[in-house]
Amino acid sequence: MSDYDDVPVCQSDVTTAEVIVVGLGPGGEQVILDLVREGVDVIGIEAQMVGGECPYWGCIPSKMALRAATTLTEAAHVNELAGKAEVAPNWAPVAKRIREKATDYWNDKVAVDRILEGGGIVVKGRGVITGSRTVEVMGTQYTATRALVIATGTVAALPPVEGLADIDFWTNRGALHTETVPDSLIVLGGGAIGCELAQVFARFGAEVTIVEFAPRLLALEEPEVGEILKNVFEADGIKVLTGVGATKVSGSKQINVELSDGSSISASQLLIATGRKIVLAELGADSIGAGPDNGHTRFLPTNDFMRVTVEGEPIEGVFAVGDVAGKGAFTHVATLQGRMVADQILGRETIGWSKRVTGHVTFTDPEIGSVGLSEASAREQGYDVVVATYPMESVSRAFIHGAGNEGILKIVVDRASKCIIGATVAGPHAGEVLSGLTVAVAGAVPLENLITTGWAFPTYHRGYDSVLAALPEDLRPIR
Repeated sequence: MSDYDDVPVCQSDVTTAEVIVVGLGPGGEQVILDLVREGVDVIGIEAQMVGGECPYWGCIPSKMALRAATTLTEAAHVNELAGKAEVAPNWAPVAKRIREKATDYWNDKVAVDRILEGGGIVVKGRGVITGSRTVEVMGTQYTATRALVIATGTVAALPPVEGLADIDFWTNRGALHTETVPDSLIVLGGGAIGCELAQVFARFGAEVTIVEFAPRLLALEEPEVGEILKNVFEADGIKVLTGVGATKVSGSKQINVELSDGSSISASQLLIATGRKIVLAELGADSIGAGPDNGHTRFLPTNDFMRVTVEGEPIEGVFAVGDVAGKGAFTHVATLQGRMVADQILGRETIGWSKRVTGHVTFTDPEIGSVGLSEASAREQGYDVVVATYPMESVSRAFIHGAGNEGILKIVVDRASKCIIGATVAGPHAGEVLSGLTVAVAGAVPLENLITTGWAFPTYHRGYDSVLAALPEDLRPIR
């Protein structure tokens, strides 16, 4: 399935508004809803579905699938912890729930109505920017009198692998559309999407192999995390191949993948999860000096306030939010940036992106959550850092939890300020455990305040006490 198949077309007789928003994913939708609430005239242009990738092919349906996969594993622990149970995976309820509860059979009427009821206008069709205030959709020009906001997101990036164009493969969209589980699956890419979907299909009975060119899974996370996840995956029966890439694919019913080390593997289905890309040329970014002809191929250049820039200077009234702005490819990043832009258009005060802190979570089992700087990036930026780690299995709540308690707590401390500037949590409910560390990083909470806090026992977040105790004594003089 192509990311551009079945584009709906719906145009409006109204072609001029104070603000035009191109791309109605989470960021663009946030801008519109914030503005129409204050009486601003807005036209929103969307090439596919209002809501974007997240509710239909990303965050929501994938986490439903992960919830189902984790339930299977938890049910299997009954035999160890509570009695006897027979567990038999069945994908049909998962596919049904994704269709009925998450995507409404891939229908965006609810999202469209949300904008229309607020007073906005929705135009369906591919928007091409033709100037700093103009966008063309299917031959009709739409004009903004006040601001243009670009929030067009990303599409699946396909690797330059020989033969890929000749076979039927999945991206995340195909994986979440499927009503059946393949007998075997090769996943190209060991990032968040690849790891999450690999674990889902493995737990539903597929024989899964992950191929990751980087030396470890989740290469952008702390190295310890990749090793933990690899061990868990291999215990799940997933074969993990790191430091190797695909060079050629072929076949139909059985897909053969030749690898860069000279070996080959085969499976009945191939999932491409090698990242996302921004299509600036098709967007018309060159018309405002921010596209490939001007040296911008990865994302739109923006300043700290999400204003699109040319040679470092902001274009008056032109903003970009979400993936296309290149400051983080997460739903919560896009919505936060959407609020920033709406506030500026409304004349309200806001703070720059560099002063904001955002965490993120990969929802594998164990979950992986991180916030702020990694140890390596902190050292690269010149911080004098002190690092402390503590195994999640040794946290009392994780010990009580039993099977499936693998993980780690890791904090990166700036010795000068005596504050945590980065943290990673791997383990059960790590995304929730991360919340306290996110507050600590965002608020530059002094170590003394954290060390002298009584963390409730026995909780997962009680692990804060243990990882703080692992710091050198000169950083924890008070207890």
